[in-house]
Amino acid sequence: MNHLKLRLQLESFFLEDIGERDVTSELIFGSAGKGEIVFIAKDSGIFCGEEVIRTGFRLLDSDAEVEMLISDGGKVEKGQKLAVVSGRTADLLKGERVVLNLVQRMSGIATRTREAVEALGSSHTRICDTRKTTPGLRMMEKYAVRCGGGFNHRYGLYDAVMIKDNHISFAGSIANAVEAVRSQLGHMVKIEVETETKEQVLEAVAARVDCIMFDNTAPEQIREYAALVPEGITTEASGGITMETLGSFRDTGVDYISLGFLTHSVKAMDISVKVNL
Repeated sequence: MNHLKLRLQLESFFLEDIGERDVTSELIFGSAGKGEIVFIAKDSGIFCGEEVIRTGFRLLDSDAEVEMLISDGGKVEKGQKLAVVSGRTADLLKGERVVLNLVQRMSGIATRTREAVEALGSSHTRICDTRKTTPGLRMMEKYAVRCGGGFNHRYGLYDAVMIKDNHISFAGSIANAVEAVRSQLGHMVKIEVETETKEQVLEAVAARVDCIMFDNTAPEQIREYAALVPEGITTEASGGITMETLGSFRDTGVDYISLGFLTHSVKAMDISVKVNL
């Protein structure tokens, strides 16, 4: 993750939660007193969020000490201790909820991604994410996908061209859309086209795009379409694929399968924070 961006985002999240001050913690403890808290897993899964814990608490207390007992991408069991943080009591309490919310969500995404990789069970096809992320949390959520063994699709509208069905409809054809882009685009940005039919696949191949997506396409059709795509063009399957149907795409020959559910509807890992007595 970008540490400067992480720091800025955490500052924003803390400001949203703390506002002027944490009236409860400050009135009870003030600036005096030291304490220690421990993060404990209440679920089994894949951990993610090491730098969120380190950076978060040190933003509030530069002298805070963080001992990580597991690294990002590590497998955790229910009841396992994940991290111990010591510092000013009031600052530990101020930062606890924001840090915990992020770590729970990131660990949930990493866990779900690992489950998808294992359900696919392919040595060739890679699992990747989409732009269906929580606004403001994309960097963290896409990092969590990598920690779970997945790969990242484009980060936003700015780092790759992706010509979708509505672009094609407005432009009149795949060829028109690709030509409009290529006439103005530098050589460092790749072009992907979303296809739904055999005719569109052949049109995308003729346009010499970098990547062809088979959108909402059944596995048997993907096998047929993938055979039409020459080497050098990356292939991707997306749309309507669930954890239950993922295995049926194992032998389709595509290079990537992108899954929105890795980030848009994931269940957070249950983690608690307790005073370390």
